[in-house]
Amino acid sequence: MSTVLYDAPGPRTRRRIFIWSVVSALVLAGLVGLGLWQFAEHGQLDAAKWTPFTQWPIWEYLFVGLLGTLEAAAYVAVLSAVAGVFLALGRLSRVRPVRWLATGYIEIARTLPVLLMIYVTLFALPSAGVNLPTLWKLVLPLTVANSAAFAEIFRAGILSLPKGQSEAAVSLGLSGVQTMRHVVLPQAVRHVTPSLVSQLVSLLKDTSLGYVVAFTELLYRAQVLSAYNHLLVQTFLVVTFIYLVCNGTLSFAAHRLQRWEKHG
Repeated sequence: MSTVLYDAPGPRTRRRIFIWSVVSALVLAGLVGLGLWQFAEHGQLDAAKWTPFTQWPIWEYLFVGLLGTLEAAAYVAVLSAVAGVFLALGRLSRVRPVRWLATGYIEIARTLPVLLMIYVTLFALPSAGVNLPTLWKLVLPLTVANSAAFAEIFRAGILSLPKGQSEAAVSLGLSGVQTMRHVVLPQAVRHVTPSLVSQLVSLLKDTSLGYVVAFTELLYRAQVLSAYNHLLVQTFLVVTFIYLVCNGTLSFAAHRLQRWEKHG
């Protein structure tokens, strides 16, 4: 029995995978236990240091940062998805200048560090007389980077469709634009939806770079809060938990969509 890309593991391989999975789980549990023991030894698990996080004002302060994170992520997601569609179509275009420009943009945007692009909006643009609002100093560079990633996802979805889909649409009298809009793109988006959701997880994590531009997002609020209450470890563990919940929810959604796409 095999799949498209690899042979399904046999009984011996499955047994080895199970054994190593158990060993890995035990090692991970040991590391977690060791970390907790170290925290306890240094007094980081004392109830007095965790009591402030049972109070609503602390959570309210962090939730304001979480709303900022979600706001920035929403802007980047929408703008990147729209730009990604046009970039994907540009890279698949038969017009060479359009294809070259789209390909060049995608390759450059994928290789440049996001932090470098944030520094450009923070320092280079103001020196040229362009001073963006704080939110857009984060949204703009993230959009530049993520639009390239979305473009490659959309392009992969378009190329995964059988050519018969386009040929059938053309035979019915649809133009090339109509075929792409009404036949190809809807099916391509449906095929790559799990990958799009996975990209959203990465996008949401990237918004943590908002602290560089002093944008009120979750990590920035955590830094301010830890400087105020002097509970660095506790504050960032709580923020880590919030990120795990948000990204875990998106990852779960991607997994469910992948299963739905596979069986539905």
